[in-house]
Amino acid sequence: MEKENYPLDLSYLDEVSGGDINFKKELVTIFLQQVPVFIDNMRKFHCDNDLVALAKEVHTVKSSVLIFGMEKTGAILKEIELLAAKKQIGQIPGLLQRSIDDIERMIPTLQQFVES
Repeated sequence: MEKENYPLDLSYLDEVSGGDINFKKELVTIFLQQVPVFIDNMRKFHCDNDLVALAKEVHTVKSSVLIFGMEKTGAILKEIELLAAKKQIGQIPGLLQRSIDDIERMIPTLQQFVES
């Protein structure tokens, strides 16, 4: 599978922050702090076969990644959410790993933004 890089797209944050760089950095910092929790929760809920909790967690993560313009990752998470709601678990492991890989690839870019 080819890995895709995501450029940092803060256009939505620009809009809601009115261009306030400190506010944008604060939101990115909060997201970076949440990422390990999101990933751990998604993995745990999947391993526990807790599809209701998985769907809820994926929904939250989806909202967060879309803030940074990660449309493809958001679409993958939406698919996981729908599959979990329908209790169709066959495709979930691969999709879950793809979404986690995408999020983890974005971390260095987000860290650079905060440090700039």
